[in-house]
Amino acid sequence: MTYKKNSFLLFLLVLGFQAVFAQSKLEGFLKPSDTLNVKRKNAVFITEAVLASGALIGLNQLWYANYPKSKFHFINDNSEWLQMDKVGHFYSSYQMGRLGSEMLEWSGASKKDQLLYGSGLGFVFLSAVEVFDGFSSEWGASTGDIVANASGTALYVSQELLWNEQRVIPKFSFHTTQYAKYRPNALGHSFAEQLLKDYNGQTYWLSVNLHSFLKDSKIPKWLNLAVGYGADGMVSGNGESSDLFLAANNARTRQFYLSFDVDLTKIKTNSHLLKTVFSVLNTVKIPAPTVEIKQFNQFKLHFIYF
Repeated sequence: MTYKKNSFLLFLLVLGFQAVFAQSKLEGFLKPSDTLNVKRKNAVFITEAVLASGALIGLNQLWYANYPKSKFHFINDNSEWLQMDKVGHFYSSYQMGRLGSEMLEWSGASKKDQLLYGSGLGFVFLSAVEVFDGFSSEWGASTGDIVANASGTALYVSQELLWNEQRVIPKFSFHTTQYAKYRPNALGHSFAEQLLKDYNGQTYWLSVNLHSFLKDSKIPKWLNLAVGYGADGMVSGNGESSDLFLAANNARTRQFYLSFDVDLTKIKTNSHLLKTVFSVLNTVKIPAPTVEIKQFNQFKLHFIYF
């Protein structure tokens, strides 16, 4: 028994050393380069190109292939979904641009290159999707989408130029709603589909870091004040499906929210692994007590809002 016990302890010790070594290697890999690392920079560009190309090819096969092509054309869909889709474009463009910029920072690229080639990742990718829309007879390129894409990129770039930090961060939260059952093809069957399609359950936030604007205060550096926007009662873009709309037994309304949030990137840590995890999770609004203001002067307090 003693031999087996000692062997087991030795086995655990070896595993512990391996875990520490593996974590050390991962920490070294995730640590941003102090100077330009050409291999890393090339890896970033190749990875982005491969992933973007694969995503566009897959999107074309799954989304556009079943619909006839047309001449490139624009449509005006700015009144649809109470503009929730436009806010979604704004959020996606910002976050993808932030990701592209941080990946170039990891490679040791200059700040100029980060802003020129990294922050535009979201705008370029989403503009390619607009081209697909423009050649599809079912849809069309949307000027509103393009403006929203450009605005998301501009928010990231302007803050880097003004403050060299991100003080106002677009974030996202989601909860399931009753509306998907009325039009599951449009609003989603599964949770994953509803997360992307059901605008009724989506909330988009502008999370403002208070300490960044009040540096002499004793406000915690990680504490944010978040202002959110959402909408409710939608089973179609413009409410044209009147039978389904009435079945939902609710009016199309806008909601505005006020809540607290956490900027995870402001939490001090020497671990590059944690910094990476915090950066990824910082795209999502932390559930917190929230005041909801509905379009028709209705107020509601949520103990915890998702």
